[in-house]
Amino acid sequence: MNLSDLQRKDVINIESGKRLGKIIDAAINEKGIIEFFVVMDHKFWKFWKSAGEITITIDQIKKIGTDVILVDQIV
Repeated sequence: MNLSDLQRKDVINIESGKRLGKIIDAAINEKGIIEFFVVMDHKFWKFWKSAGEITITIDQIKKIGTDVILVDQIV
């Protein structure tokens, strides 16, 4: 699966059912391992403000479906 495939999916908090947004970027360390994904809140898509960004680690991803990514977001 490519990053572009993940960017098309909505990220959903599995506990609350809240739509968190879409993946816009990934942080990769010097060993080539993804450390976290950057998710942009859907409310901020038009404005690209960093206040609307959250990070999701690989461990927080519980399921990747055809249309959504379910995450366990600890707030």
